[in-house]
Amino acid sequence: MPALPTIALFLLAALVLLVIPGPAVMNIVTCSVARGRRAGLICVAGTELAGLIHTTAAALGLSALLMSSAAAFSTVKYAGAAYLIYLGTRALLGGEENQRAAALAPRSVSQLFTRGFLVNLLNPKTALFFLAFLPQFVDPARAPAAAQIFLFGAMYVALAFCTDGAYALLAGTVGQWLKGNARLRKPHRYITGSVYIGLGLTAAFAGSEKK
Repeated sequence: MPALPTIALFLLAALVLLVIPGPAVMNIVTCSVARGRRAGLICVAGTELAGLIHTTAAALGLSALLMSSAAAFSTVKYAGAAYLIYLGTRALLGGEENQRAAALAPRSVSQLFTRGFLVNLLNPKTALFFLAFLPQFVDPARAPAAAQIFLFGAMYVALAFCTDGAYALLAGTVGQWLKGNARLRKPHRYITGSVYIGLGLTAAFAGSEKK
């Protein structure tokens, strides 16, 4: 079991990092604005499940294997980028009438959950982050390193559920206001599509260098 001061320092550092929006947070916000707070929270659940998988991979050393293989890294990176660009293109090409129909017909729980899961799982930068960040707080003298990495990762995911959930609730509230303003519906569609495409292009052209 890590020392309490170490756990406190880890939670503080994790909180600072989590309040800075990344691709997963932007996906949650976009989902919440488009479909409401409930949809955003479902997306959060999928996002955090992917976080647990990254945590387990880091504890078992799979993240190190991914980072050491250029082919594996590129495959995951481009798959994630393609998925984000697909989401953005679909939003941009959707007509206004289709957008209204989509707003009235709630997306299934499985689709919302899968979107959050895939956006976070297919981001190799997340794997690199867990591999680089979590071991900084490990004390080999107190417990097996793998167990400590998994513990810190689980705490990080639990904290992420709270911060991402707050983003979802806030964005969902804003989304209700946007839906009530007809003049903002079309710009909102373009903003949503542009956000996803921008995230996809960023992921595609991001290098794998450790900084």
